[in-house]
Amino acid sequence: MLGLAVGDALGAPAENMRPSEIRRRWGRIEGFVSDDPAGTDDTEYAIFSGLLLARHGSALTVTHVERAWRLWIADLDEGPFRGAGFSERGTLENLRRGLAAPISAQHRHAWSDGLAMRAAPFGVFAAGRPAEAARLVAVDGRVSHEGEGIYGGQAVAAGVAAAMTGAGVTSVIAAALSVVPMDSWTARSLRRAVTAAQRTYPDRLTMERAVRSAVVVGGYPWTDLAPEAVGLAFGAFAAARGDFRTAVLTAVNMGRDADTTAAVAGALAGALHGASAIPLPWAQAIGPVRGSCLPSMRGYHVLDIAELLTPAEADERGGEGYGGEPPGTARPGDGKPEHGSEPPGARPGSGKPGLAGDPGDPVGPCDPCGPGGLCDPCGPGDPLDPDGPCDPCGPDGRCDPCDPRDPLGQVSGAPEDLAPAPVAGRTAVGR
Repeated sequence: MLGLAVGDALGAPAENMRPSEIRRRWGRIEGFVSDDPAGTDDTEYAIFSGLLLARHGSALTVTHVERAWRLWIADLDEGPFRGAGFSERGTLENLRRGLAAPISAQHRHAWSDGLAMRAAPFGVFAAGRPAEAARLVAVDGRVSHEGEGIYGGQAVAAGVAAAMTGAGVTSVIAAALSVVPMDSWTARSLRRAVTAAQRTYPDRLTMERAVRSAVVVGGYPWTDLAPEAVGLAFGAFAAARGDFRTAVLTAVNMGRDADTTAAVAGALAGALHGASAIPLPWAQAIGPVRGSCLPSMRGYHVLDIAELLTPAEADERGGEGYGGEPPGTARPGDGKPEHGSEPPGARPGSGKPGLAGDPGDPVGPCDPCGPGGLCDPCGPGDPLDPDGPCDPCGPDGRCDPCDPRDPLGQVSGAPEDLAPAPVAGRTAVGR
């Protein structure tokens, strides 16, 4: 997950650019070219899907996904260009017109890389089970994608699932190919890119040109083709032999949909080698997402999602934090105080005011209640009963995390289809 976010932030400035344009502007990109690096819709949608998966696990259904899209994206006010790329915009327009999945995925960009960009959480969750990762991401994707768009997401999810258990580069690629039709555009592009990447070349630039030529559709104006983006990402991963830094920078410098290709390459290499393989300055630059695409995701950190998706791994690490520091140390780049310095009642590590004993709200205070924790019968923040009183509040008008009238069994501030189950006793960082 951290590898995805780093790749996304590194590739964002080069999105939709040709390699020649990248070289004219920056030479070869070898790190962040922005003073304020940030992720894009790729990271925010990955967090969104990760939260949904953490809540439902293998029981995830298309109904869960569609409801979450409606409540947390389609039904919210948004500014210009929010909602992400063409496939997401098409999906949101269909949902707002009253169409349901899978009809909501019938738009002009159903083959885009919008599912591939958010597929990594499914591989993290189903570590060592590529087929299950592919099944789950297809469930998620039926709301927004069809055909090659689904296949691209399945290839990425399966590759990450294999990488999470330490499979070699060849095995990761084989896992990705095993879950998509062999005669699909996605499979052909992936094979062509990997074959080109594994040949011998006089220099790096020649290799990158060969990989691009193997999969890029010349003259086509849009860069969000799933078969192309997935092919470029796996080509970069193969050329780097799984090395994180090389894989991500190769993807960035090939241009096209560079934030997505670098995010996928980073997810694969990060899953293979873990967070320790990511250069520390790059990892430290990743903070909570800003909600520039999905306002409802503002404040979440990819490391929080990784913890939700890898409980066994976090427990095995015995409570170590990022890079092996003791529990309670602030994560690099998150801008949060050390544990124990928050206001009384705050969730440990959140840096936000809250109410003690609110296990269902992983990022902030008791959202359905008004200022000071008082019940707000008409407040817009009551997602459980928009036409009535604030149900999770107790008889005295204050938030009651154990109020039996709360249909979720907890104060969550989120619809039950999205809010993750409470997490206890885990402070370690997942991949």
